[in-house]
Amino acid sequence: MKKPLPIGVDNFEKIITNGYYFVDKTWLIKELLDNKSEVNLFTRPRRFGKTLNLSMLRYFFEKSDRDNSHLFQGLKIMETGEKYTSQLGRYPVISLSLKSAKQPSFEMAYNILLSNIEREFIRHSYLLTSERISPANKQDLEALLNRKAPKEIYATSLQLLSQCLYQHHGQKVIILIDEYDVPLENAHFEDKEENRGFYEKMISFIRSLFESALKTNDALEFAVITGCLRITKESIFTGLNNLNVISILADEYSEHFGFTQEEVSVMLTYYELMDKKDLVKKWYDGYMFGDSEVYNPWSVINFVSKLAVNENTLPAPFWSNTSSNSIVKELVERADSVVKQEIEELIAGKTIEKPVREEITYEDVYQSQDNLWNFLFLTGYLKKVSGRLGSDNKRMITLAIPNIEVGLIYDNSICQWFEQKIAQKDLSNLYRSLLEGDVETLTNELNRNLQESISFYDAAEMFYHGFLLGLLKNMAGYITRSNREAGKGRSDILIYTPSVRGKAIILELKVVKNFQELEAACDQALSQVAEKSYEAELRQEGYSNIMKYGIAFFRKDCLVKLAKAC
Repeated sequence: MKKPLPIGVDNFEKIITNGYYFVDKTWLIKELLDNKSEVNLFTRPRRFGKTLNLSMLRYFFEKSDRDNSHLFQGLKIMETGEKYTSQLGRYPVISLSLKSAKQPSFEMAYNILLSNIEREFIRHSYLLTSERISPANKQDLEALLNRKAPKEIYATSLQLLSQCLYQHHGQKVIILIDEYDVPLENAHFEDKEENRGFYEKMISFIRSLFESALKTNDALEFAVITGCLRITKESIFTGLNNLNVISILADEYSEHFGFTQEEVSVMLTYYELMDKKDLVKKWYDGYMFGDSEVYNPWSVINFVSKLAVNENTLPAPFWSNTSSNSIVKELVERADSVVKQEIEELIAGKTIEKPVREEITYEDVYQSQDNLWNFLFLTGYLKKVSGRLGSDNKRMITLAIPNIEVGLIYDNSICQWFEQKIAQKDLSNLYRSLLEGDVETLTNELNRNLQESISFYDAAEMFYHGFLLGLLKNMAGYITRSNREAGKGRSDILIYTPSVRGKAIILELKVVKNFQELEAACDQALSQVAEKSYEAELRQEGYSNIMKYGIAFFRKDCLVKLAKAC
C-alpha cells in the first residue's frame, strides 16, 4: 500500500502520525535559526504550504508535556546536529491563524478573530495556576479566558500572552501568525456602501495586535508571519525595524514553499507515475520564487492522488477551484485597448514587462494597471521570467503565465467577460445584416466587436469560432449549431429556423496569416461550402431559403462574402 496524500491536511502532527506522504521542508527550521531574524514575513500565494510549514514550526519548537521528537525522526532537520536539534521543544509558542476572518461584516470578522485569540489562550490556560505570573497579568488573563475582558485588552492580547508565557517558563516566546492579510483582503472587498468603514476598522485592530506583539514585546524570541502581500501603507508594520520580508522575489528560503522539481520527481517515482512527469510539469510547474523554480503543491498533490487511483485521469485546474480569481476578472473587465493587447500576448505564451512593486495594499490595487499586474504577480497568477534595473532605477520584471492551469483561469475569465458583454449589447443591426445579406454592414459589425474583444491567437480558429457563436447564439427565432454534420463534411456554424419554411444560414470560417489573404480566404470558404455540399442535408429536410457566407479573419479584422443565390 502506498501512503495516502494529505489533501487539505495542514496539521504536521496528523500528517506524520497518520502516515501521509510528506514532502520534507524541515530545512526551513535550520535556515530560521541560522538567519536569526526577529520577525520574518513570508509572502507567498495561497495554497503553497504556508499553514503546514507554520504547523511544522510549532511542533518542533513548542515546549510541552509531550515529547515531539518522534515526529521528526528521519527528517532532514535531525541530520543537522546538536546545535539545531537542541532547539526542539525548547520554547513556548503562540500560534494564531487569521484565515477564518472572511466574513461579510466587521462585527462577524472581529468576533471570529477574538474567538481564535481566546482559543489560543485556552490552549495555555495552565498559566492561571502559575505562581510566576504577575497579579496584573493574571487578572487580564482571567478576564480574557472568561470573556469579560474589555476590547482594548484584545488589541494587545498577544503581547499579554507572550509576557505570561515568558514569566512562567523563563524562556522567550515564538509567535506564529498564519495568513495575516486575509482579514484585510476580506475587509477591502466587503467594504461596500452598506458596510462602510469595514477596512479602516480592521486595519486599526490588526495594527494594534501586531505593534504590541512584534514591536514593543521584550518577551519575543522571534516571529514568523505568512500572507500573500506585504501590507505597509496602513502602518501595520510601522517602526518595525526588525522585520525581514521574504517575498517571492527573495532568494533566501526560496525552496520551502511549493515543490521543487526533485521533490516532484521523487513523489512521481514513489507512486510509479514518472511517465506523467511532462504532463504534471506543463500543468503545475513554472513558478519562480527567488532563484528556485517550484510547482504548485496543492495542485500536484490533488492530481497525483487521482492518478494513483486511475492513471488515465486528466489534469484539471485544482488551484483555481480554491483561490479567489476575482482579480483576474477585474483585470479583464477594466482593460483598455493596451491592456487587452497585453492579455492577448500573455495567453499566446508571450511575455510583458512591468515595474515591480512589492509593497502594495488592497486599496492600491485598482489605482493603476501596473498595481493590478503586480497584484497578479504576487498572488501567483503571473510568474517572473527575468528582471532588470530600468533607466529610472525602477526594478522591471518580465512576466508570463506560469502554466496551463493558470492559463485556464485567464481563458475562463475572458469567456465569462465576453458573455456578459454580449448580453449587454444591442446586436440587432448585426442580426439584420446577416439575415438580409447586407455584407458591408455585417463586416463592419463583426469588426467593431472584434476590436472590443480579447483574442486567443494561439488557438485562432477556436477563438473566432467561439467569438461568432457567442454573438449569434441569442438570435430570436433561430437555432445556432456548431460543426454539424452536413453533406460531405462539417460546416463551421449553422443557423436555421425551427420551421423549414424559414431561413437557414451556413457560415464557413477561415483564418489567415496576413491581411492581404482575407479576400482569397473568403472565396476558398465559399468554394468549400459548394464542393462539400454543406447545404444538401438542409435541402433534404425541406429548407429552400439557404444563405451561404464565407468569413475570413486576420487578428482584429475580418471580411465577409455571401455566395450568390442559385
